Amino acid sequence: MAQQRGVNSLQFNQDQSCFCCAMETGVRIYNVEPLMEKGHLDHEQVGSVALCSMLHRSNLLAVVGGGVNPKFSEISVLIWDDAQESREPKDKVAVEFTFTKPVLAVRMRHDKIIIVLKNRIYVYTFPDNPVKLFEFDTRDNPKGLCDLCPSLEKQLLVFPGHKCGSLQLVDLSNTKPGTSSAPFTINAHQSEIACVALNQPGSVAASASRKGTLIRLFDTTTRDKLVELRRGTDPATLYCINFSHDSSFLCASSDKGTVHIFALKDTKLNRRSALARVGKVGPVIGQYVDSQWSLASFTVPAECACICAFGKNTSKNVNSVIAICVDGTFHKYVFTPDGNCNREAFDVYLDICDDDDF
Repeated sequence: MAQQRGVNSLQFNQDQSCFCCAMETGVRIYNVEPLMEKGHLDHEQVGSVALCSMLHRSNLLAVVGGGVNPKFSEISVLIWDDAQESREPKDKVAVEFTFTKPVLAVRMRHDKIIIVLKNRIYVYTFPDNPVKLFEFDTRDNPKGLCDLCPSLEKQLLVFPGHKCGSLQLVDLSNTKPGTSSAPFTINAHQSEIACVALNQPGSVAASASRKGTLIRLFDTTTRDKLVELRRGTDPATLYCINFSHDSSFLCASSDKGTVHIFALKDTKLNRRSALARVGKVGPVIGQYVDSQWSLASFTVPAECACICAFGKNTSKNVNSVIAICVDGTFHKYVFTPDGNCNREAFDVYLDICDDDDF
């Protein structure tokens, strides 16, 4: 993520009720609604941090060093346990995983931790006495793309496949430890994968390629394509894709500075190209006609990396989307099924302070 105001990366927790901010000055943890700082690890404790990842709302936090003045290595993942009473940083490190290459992403669920390197993904039991269960070789994955289903019923992992533009799906509950079972492959795009996400139950995977014009959704059981959503016609870098909690909607952010909202449950709510109403058109325009465009969108600072997710539903017909940007800004928009979208809140989360240590 492009660094501004000392923010190196941002990540939501598993139900998007909190987010953590990896910074040059340490780590900050925020509650989303209402927006408030829940705690922090200062520079003295952890140095500058490249990545941090939360496990729900627990006392466990995964930290990877990086940035200008790191205290910990970029090839290690430290599991920080704030329940430890000691003030000594070394006593707060419950577990440490060390590799030979830089760690690019970490994902956790209540019983497993996933650690992503450029060409390999490791799966361990978690959090007590971690044991390595699997490792998967991948094609070059410089952004550390992967997603892990948090559901108790489904232990699904998705990451870029060996073939350009493909996704690999692995059911971790059906895979025998120590074996590298053949994951399911979905040929999702023609160019490299740039963004990937699973819905909460793990029944649908969404992906976008580096071109960034289309988001495709696939059934994770049958591997069938369910729907194709069009972000726009100009290429863009997608930063984030997220599903609403009930999978009725999907949101996506990109370097164009626009957050798009699509309907999934009732796709008739999505806009169609005006040409779709004209009748027959040539094959070149046909692909635009068939696509579904976002039902609503809003803007955030352009070319400022941001993560987006759905807020709590306030009523049946009013939904909200939260966007959190690396420039320190927090945006909340409410939208209705007919496409009305209005700003409900704006804040600078980096200016919100809490006196407590994490």
